[in-house]
Amino acid sequence: MARWQPSPFLTLSAGLHAAAGVGLLVDPAGWPVAVGALLANHAALTAAGLLPRSRLLGPNLTRLPPAAVARREIALTIDDGPDPAVTPRVLGLLDAADARATFFCIGRRAAAHPGLVRDIVARGHAVENHSEHHWKRFSTLGYAAMRAEVAAAQASLGALAGRAPRFFRAPAGLRNPFLDPALAHLDLRLAAWTRRAYDTRNGNPQQVLARLGDGLAAGDILLLHDGNAARTPDGQPVILAVLPPLLARIRAAGLTPVTLAEGCQ
Repeated sequence: MARWQPSPFLTLSAGLHAAAGVGLLVDPAGWPVAVGALLANHAALTAAGLLPRSRLLGPNLTRLPPAAVARREIALTIDDGPDPAVTPRVLGLLDAADARATFFCIGRRAAAHPGLVRDIVARGHAVENHSEHHWKRFSTLGYAAMRAEVAAAQASLGALAGRAPRFFRAPAGLRNPFLDPALAHLDLRLAAWTRRAYDTRNGNPQQVLARLGDGLAAGDILLLHDGNAARTPDGQPVILAVLPPLLARIRAAGLTPVTLAEGCQ
């Protein structure tokens, strides 16, 4: 278990709460100012949790480190699986391009398809933690419930993959101040992304490819979905239409797709 260090923003927020409490004891008539300051602070905390790439609530990996940039590496991350109708085909496309990826798996889906998790690992990819249930209400959970939700996936995914996940990605990237201490307790690192294409809602392959591939640079972390993938006009999961040309662009740019763990070495 890592020792949790609150972010400067959380430290400032705690100090504000303490100061407001002391102020009310000294001058109860000043309650409108104290309450207003606390409401503004809570609004700021909520806004920070709604920004997936924000570091206000704690460390957040949004790009690979400088050493990976120097090695011309890029990270493909694939969320919400495993999906028996999509994941095997994604693995085939990655094999054909000799590319490595990181799969942020949902614990309950992994438990339902253990063979897919083992296949992901056997082909040289990484399995990381995307929560046990992928609840839409994840960012509203208290500390104990949030830690339990992450810990459940950590246990199941670790058992299936043969290695405990090192990274966690919040459902939809949304969180609250309780997540950072929960991840510290579980020795997990929060990972967001550099580029996303909203490919759970956008089934247009050209638009998804443009969002991910235009201006591609070393160190980028790309987000795609094998689970909950939007469908193209002909009914195909959009990741299957986008992945081949995206991998071709990555190679043409002289970039090497690696797992997050490899990129962070």
